[in-house]
Amino acid sequence: MEIEYLKDEGLFRLTAGDTEYVIGIADGKYIGHVYYGRKIKDSQCGYLMRTEEAPFVPSSNLREKCSFADAFPAEYSTWGMGDYRDSCLNVRSSNGFRGCELHYEDYRIFRGKPELPGMPATFCREDDNGSGMTLELICRDEVLGLKVILRYSVFEDSSVVIRSTELVNEGKNPMYLERVLTACLDMDMEEGDLLTLGGSWARERHMVRRPLAFGKQIVSSFRGESGHQDHPFLAVMSRNAGQDQGEVYAMHFVYSGNFLAEAEMSQFGSVRLLMGIHPEGFEWVLNPGDTFVTPEVVCVYSDQGLGKMTHIFHDLYRRHLIRSSYLHKKRPILINNWEATYFNFDTEKLLEIAREAKKRGIEMLVMDDGWFGERNTDEGSLGDWQVNEKKLPGGLNYLVQQVRALGMEFGIWFEPEMVSPDSNLYRTHPDWAVRIPEREPVQSRAQYVLDLSRPEVVDYVYESVARILRSAPISYVKWDMNRQMSDIGSAYLGKEHQGELFHRYILGVYELQERLTREFPELLLENCASGGARFDPGMLYYSPQIWCSDDTDAIERLAIQEGTSLLYPLGTIGAHVSACPNHIVGRVTPFETRGHVAMAGTFGYELDITKLSEEEKQMVEEQVKMVHRFQPLIQEGDYYRIASWQENHRYDSWQVVSKDKTEALFTYIQVLAQPNWHSRKILLKGLNPEVRYQLEQIRQNKTGSGETFTGKVYKGSLLMYGGLLIPRMEGDFTSVMIHLHALKK
Repeated sequence: MEIEYLKDEGLFRLTAGDTEYVIGIADGKYIGHVYYGRKIKDSQCGYLMRTEEAPFVPSSNLREKCSFADAFPAEYSTWGMGDYRDSCLNVRSSNGFRGCELHYEDYRIFRGKPELPGMPATFCREDDNGSGMTLELICRDEVLGLKVILRYSVFEDSSVVIRSTELVNEGKNPMYLERVLTACLDMDMEEGDLLTLGGSWARERHMVRRPLAFGKQIVSSFRGESGHQDHPFLAVMSRNAGQDQGEVYAMHFVYSGNFLAEAEMSQFGSVRLLMGIHPEGFEWVLNPGDTFVTPEVVCVYSDQGLGKMTHIFHDLYRRHLIRSSYLHKKRPILINNWEATYFNFDTEKLLEIAREAKKRGIEMLVMDDGWFGERNTDEGSLGDWQVNEKKLPGGLNYLVQQVRALGMEFGIWFEPEMVSPDSNLYRTHPDWAVRIPEREPVQSRAQYVLDLSRPEVVDYVYESVARILRSAPISYVKWDMNRQMSDIGSAYLGKEHQGELFHRYILGVYELQERLTREFPELLLENCASGGARFDPGMLYYSPQIWCSDDTDAIERLAIQEGTSLLYPLGTIGAHVSACPNHIVGRVTPFETRGHVAMAGTFGYELDITKLSEEEKQMVEEQVKMVHRFQPLIQEGDYYRIASWQENHRYDSWQVVSKDKTEALFTYIQVLAQPNWHSRKILLKGLNPEVRYQLEQIRQNKTGSGETFTGKVYKGSLLMYGGLLIPRMEGDFTSVMIHLHALKK
């Protein structure tokens, strides 16, 4: 890790892990991108900005300054002054003119990494011993009186560059930020592919790969959340890039609201990557003396394909983003009553589930939606966070104490950001809902969104949640958000500030979760948004795990969890075993396979355990033992994607390897059986080629065939380069899990 200013060359060089990021100052004032990639260790790289080619130097060729602006590889692009590619910054002055041009003024290099006010951000841990460094490039638009600080941070133990931007109005008049993204990255790439994560409710974060093409390719959300449909991530890759080879340039947004991620191929074959807050519906008033700070973008370069990129993201988020005390702690195996009962439950039914769950080794009961107000359907009572004692005689504390007397922990569901039209809260405070005056507000799931730009609403929501948590010993909270935003209007904000609502709403969410984690530091918080609509790095800052998708079908989860684990450690991915036929797709899969898939996540149950057969209950016991045994490896180990059934249409496979390579857990899912087929050769990954590994097949189905792999010993090099033969299995949706343990020499 190093940041240095090469004065004679006019270059700033950032070294992070095995990568190098170089910034240049052209013509003494234009901040340009020079290089990002493997270490080059050569200070003579400034020519890569092409400033020696006409018409690239405006001071000696003012007549072609527009041509210069439209081709210069800008570190932070601005609108209206000759660059016709999409920009990071568009400012409207108080007299109505749009245009901004930033000139470099000074720099600052220092140890550590600053926090972002009111927002999640990567950080140096207290035990890092100053392992972070930051570069600030200070630039100005003298006409506007605008100071812009471009901030870059690196860590000693990570090959990432973290970017954010700060804007300060040093003028005498207000200005209006109509577009303020965080990061721009210009590079040469005439041929390559674009990778994004797309989908919908119940099929989130599917990997989408397509060729880069001339023009703009965009993924975005202006739904008030990062969203089911697109994810705040993009990567451009060489055409040959795969899991283990090829170049990858990736950007990931540490934010939970509206976003724009764009790849634009220009007329000259260069590619501009942009990422930041979506400008749709956004306008921020920057009064004299005011400051606006953008959320962070994480930039990753890999010269060894998607696998290396994945490891960089996983390690960064474990070391420098997740703050929870549960980061390295064992997570309780829970059972959630939602798919077991929906709204139809009472104290006795919950205790019946808890008693049977305890017998099988499950450690926590989570009470989902329906415990408050008059909540017997999803038609009302959101916002009325008082316990319904008709359902829970004796109150919440009685139920919690009964569960704890069984030796189990207790968790509870909230949807604090919403309000039902049929609720006491809405009847008392209709102006607390997000809506446009004189329009009939749009409902979704029979609910409105609370206006979290209002301080009194934030206080009400927080006290509603905290009061419940103070009333009983509750160990876990599932924080849900079940609708997207519309009717973007606030009775609290003035007419000039309505464009700030989206961002102020997310700042309100962050304030709520910050207050919650400060008052209840030992609470296990799991974020959720109608499944995975807000699975993003911003939420990960507050909760160590996020509900991945409302679709718990094991086969559907293969693609969902594949895309999610591309960026996020397995220990952050909420995954449960649910009942069959599955409640969303109606598919029937073996209980063993459901367990194997849920093991690639936090692991829990989403079913009525009292209705399982005795054989299935015995399998629950075996799965619980399996989780206790392998959860540390899954939480802390390196994840390797081996095969994707989305690509081969037959089977899926992945592997987790301990950091010291002494053990590994390999999972193989046969999605569709094939006739007249022999064994399938699978090349394992991440092992020590010089070490001999003993294999153990982890079986849950005691009625199955004999153990095929247990006791066999193979050298790591053989397993990785020669492969492991997986016999053809009978039936669709069958699976194999194998533990590998290194033998001492």
